Formats: sequence, structure tokens, C-alpha cells
Amino acid sequence: MSPVKLTLRLPIASEPGSDPASLLHIAQRAEAAGFSAVSISDHVVMGPHADRYPWGDFVFPPEAPWYEPLTVLAAVAAATTRLGLTTGILIVPLRPAVLLAKWAATVDAISGGRLELGVGTGWQKEEFDALGIDHADRGQMLTDGIAACRALWGSDPASCQTSTVSFSDIWCDPKPVSPGGIPVLFSGTLNGRNLRRIVELGDGWIPIMGERREGIAAGIVELRRRFDAAGRDPASLRVRSTARVGRDADGAPDLAATLERSRVLVEAGVTDLDIPLTFYGDQERFLDRAEAVIAAAGWIGE
Repeated sequence: MSPVKLTLRLPIASEPGSDPASLLHIAQRAEAAGFSAVSISDHVVMGPHADRYPWGDFVFPPEAPWYEPLTVLAAVAAATTRLGLTTGILIVPLRPAVLLAKWAATVDAISGGRLELGVGTGWQKEEFDALGIDHADRGQMLTDGIAACRALWGSDPASCQTSTVSFSDIWCDPKPVSPGGIPVLFSGTLNGRNLRRIVELGDGWIPIMGERREGIAAGIVELRRRFDAAGRDPASLRVRSTARVGRDADGAPDLAATLERSRVLVEAGVTDLDIPLTFYGDQERFLDRAEAVIAAAGWIGE
């Protein structure tokens, strides 16, 4: 089994101990424990209809303070030295594409090339309404937004002509550290549009929340086939999945049991396991034990 990257998902700021200073503390402890990266979720504003969340119960109240992800990751970059910085997921259509390209490239540059983007369309119509964006256009805006970023992260001058983004002969610097630009993983089901996004614009896939192992395995086979057909190395495909929560003998969420329960995902081809700290109760106790648990697993990579 190939080594898997382990990402710790930072808690939402409304939770106990997750004020801004403690988010940096958690990131520093995650780095020391051997996590490969930290991830952070995204909402710009919240409306009153959390009951419309498509993937089960939305447990956060509308007044929960969701910190802006790229701003938090810039702060984490300054407080750590090797820890990867990622989003899960960033709602791309809520941000002007040219501004997103600049913003992300800046965080990548100041972090020494540690940024990646997990991206998606978002689900909450109120966010789009508040920004004057047509919720129905979010799929096209995701595709066009990342296409624009790819153009701006490449050679100057850059041009991009799509149905929602248009510019010609402009310079956008600094550039990301990697000549290939910032890695981008698209979230969602593998419909035709998302398959094209991943193969043409992306580096990997974030399966939809609740996707079964069989669905993930089949998706990986199809994506590797399409990478090969497009002249891309199938082995380069990244797949980041939420780990399956395991429990100890008392029924409490437990990291060691989670890693053991998630081995089937890694065997199916998942390259990155995302561990939501929210599920593990006492955050300090979790972090106290994490280094030994990760070392004992033996199949966690940097």
C-alpha cells in the first residue's frame, strides 16, 4: 500500500477552543505530530436555510464565524515550516477569477509552494444572491474560474476567453512556486462535466461526502483511464477523501481506529485522508496522542 498523506481539517471557529489563535496552535501541533497538511472549509455568508444542505444535517448555526480560508492559510504558513495548506472546499464562483488567481499565488509564494486548492461550486443559494451572482451559473463559473487561474499562473502576458471570464494580454505576478501552478482538486460527483474539469484543469478529485468505497474505487479507475487517454500520468492522480471515523472500545471517536477503518480507501487508490478534528471531542487529547498513532500506522507519508 502506497504511503498516504494525512490532512487535519481545522475546526469551524464557532467550536470550543477554535478561535483564530487556537487555529494556529492546532496547525503547529499538527505539523509536529506528522500530519502532511491542514485543510479549512469555506462559507462567505450564511442564510437561514441550512436545512437545504444536501449531505445530511448541517450542524453549525447561521451566526457561526467562518474565517476566510486563504487568509487563515496565509497565517498558518507564517506559523509553520513544512505543513501543506489546503481548502476543503473553496467556493470558487464566489470570488472573481482574476482576484482568486492573485490571492492564491500570493499565499503559495509566501508559503514556499505549500498551497493546494480543493474547489467546488457550493450549495447555498443565499451566498450567491448576496454577491449578486446567479446560482444557476455556478458550475460554469467554477470551470471558467480555474481556467482563468491556470492562464494567469502561466506565462505572461495571459489571455482567457470563456463565457464568464474574459481578459487579454495581462500580467499577474507573483507566480506560484511550481511551474505547473497550484494543485487543484475538484470536489463532487463524477458526472461528465466534472470528469472533464479534473482531466483538463485539475490534479485530482475530492469525492462527494458520503460516497461509498465502491463508488470511490470505480471513480479512480475511470479517472486514471481518462488521464492516460489525455497523455497524463495516471499515477499522478490525487484523490482526497474524508476518513471513515473509527471508535474505541468505549464508543468514542479514535484516530487509530479511524486510520485502520480507512485502509480500505487507501487500498482503493485514495492518496489523501482528511481527518475532521470536529469529530474528535477533546482537541488537545487528540493532538497529544496523534504523533504516536501516526508513527505506529507506518503507512502515512509526508
